[in-house]
Amino acid sequence: SSQNLSEEFAEAARQLKKEAPRIQFGKIDVTHQPDLRKEFNIRAFPTVKFFVNGSREDPIDCKGVRKASTFITWVKRRTGPSTVLINSTDQAEAIIKADDLAVIGFFGELHDDSVEVFCETARDVPEMPFGMTASEEVCATYGIQRNSLVVFQKGKPVHYEVLEDGRQNKLGLTRLIKTFTLDLVTEYNIETSVKIFDVPVENHILLFTPTNSETFSEIYENYRSAAAEFRGKILFVLVDTNEARNGRIFEYFRIRDIDVPAVRILNLTSDAKYKMPADEVTVENVKEFCQSYLDGKAKQHLSSEEIPEDWDKMPVKVLVGKNFNSIIF
Repeated sequence: SSQNLSEEFAEAARQLKKEAPRIQFGKIDVTHQPDLRKEFNIRAFPTVKFFVNGSREDPIDCKGVRKASTFITWVKRRTGPSTVLINSTDQAEAIIKADDLAVIGFFGELHDDSVEVFCETARDVPEMPFGMTASEEVCATYGIQRNSLVVFQKGKPVHYEVLEDGRQNKLGLTRLIKTFTLDLVTEYNIETSVKIFDVPVENHILLFTPTNSETFSEIYENYRSAAAEFRGKILFVLVDTNEARNGRIFEYFRIRDIDVPAVRILNLTSDAKYKMPADEVTVENVKEFCQSYLDGKAKQHLSSEEIPEDWDKMPVKVLVGKNFNSIIF
């Protein structure tokens, strides 16, 4: 909520006042400042912007940051080095084991384009520590080829990404790494909904099923098995249809009891919805659905009632999803 974020923001300001007094924190209620709201195009609340070198042109948006500690990391990485330089295996181990997650870049030299992309990505993912190394000893210890990014979870490597000549898409890299802050499949509820929308992945796949059904564990395992392949491209979400508080989502997707288990993909940008053509939730069916969606071959799912027989009898015509396009356009 805005109140929580405001408190965390204030806490970050208090801590940074001692460590970095040059960084000033301010708060504006734009309901009383319409000119500022217009100038900085403030559409959502709360919005946090970072102004650099006394310029009010092009401030940097600070998105999805909700904790004081993450605010502090975000600001520090914007004003200083965004990654820790690792010179020894001991240093690497310390970073990998200090937190649940860590990202390490293994490079041949520290002055090429892929290093730049890595450092820029680190600025945008303050939720986890980033380290980089060009040490032969460190690369040999972990047996990792140069110009690779590795995500460590609980001390073990869980993802490798080769950084090719800096042509790597920084946004794609940021999305991929941010997804590790969530589980492979995230169950939708009040707490997780904020996290789900904070991860910058615009494609969400949702499995609607009662979690207490006899077939749940098998369906869930199939769904989860398909998830790893699409990390960073499609976010996998589970919606328990027995949970009354999820009612608004069922309405939004027009999911009825007889439809479950059901699988849908939602594109957050266009609001377009897609229905998995197959009825059974198998690993193959889920993978095929995701791939056909990413390839642009999936058909958009327009929920619609049947066309009423007398839809055109009266001066005001009755439109439903199935006849809307043909009549209007």
